[in-house]
Amino acid sequence: MTPPRPTLRVEKRLLREGRLRVLCADECGRGSLGGPASAGVVVIDASVTRPLPGLRDSKLLTAGAREALVPQIHRWAVAGAVGHAAASEVDALGLTAALRLAAHRAIARLPVQADVVLLDGNHDWLTPPGQGTLFGPGDAAGCSSDRSGPVLAVGPGCVLPDVVIPEVVTMIKADLHCAGVAAASVLAKVERDALMVELAERYPQYGWEENKGYASPQHLDALRRHGPCVEHRRSWRLPTQQTPPTGG
Repeated sequence: MTPPRPTLRVEKRLLREGRLRVLCADECGRGSLGGPASAGVVVIDASVTRPLPGLRDSKLLTAGAREALVPQIHRWAVAGAVGHAAASEVDALGLTAALRLAAHRAIARLPVQADVVLLDGNHDWLTPPGQGTLFGPGDAAGCSSDRSGPVLAVGPGCVLPDVVIPEVVTMIKADLHCAGVAAASVLAKVERDALMVELAERYPQYGWEENKGYASPQHLDALRRHGPCVEHRRSWRLPTQQTPPTGG
């Protein structure tokens, strides 16, 4: 069965209800063993009248097709951005809070504010669990003061993105059906993949240029042979490094 082409039906309905801008968000890197957890955001308003030709959920596109869409998405949408939370922040905060941090970092880079968020999935992982906080109790001590790149040192005295999260609307499979969310998924996937290729140059033994940090047989075998590096999620159940056999 051919997957449906994403439309702007949901985004336009939200705009007709009185909102001026819809922020569409999606995440990637959730199940990776190494590298950042990432989130993409795209802003849609009434000036965006048609879906972008060729746009699909990032998982349905080839790497080349995704990369070709990125400049088109930035011309098509009002604004778009990507944020990341390092593997060390996933360890310190937990996956949900790290994804929230990545999304807030992306939103902080946008030049405009939105009135509503359209979020892929059935759970609002974007809204802070407590008023005026980005993390739950005890989480903030693990966040980073450095937002400049994907490799972030965990430590006290963190500087949190100063963003306001408006009303959030969740939708299962929004990345398949909603053009704005599909665009956000493409931005996040392309930027995160590029970061994993960069990290592969520093840690070539794990094959991240191919597996992007996910649990491929090659990656799992490398973890057994070499153990994890600083860019792995140490709080996850990683394969144990095998002890070399002794002679005799």
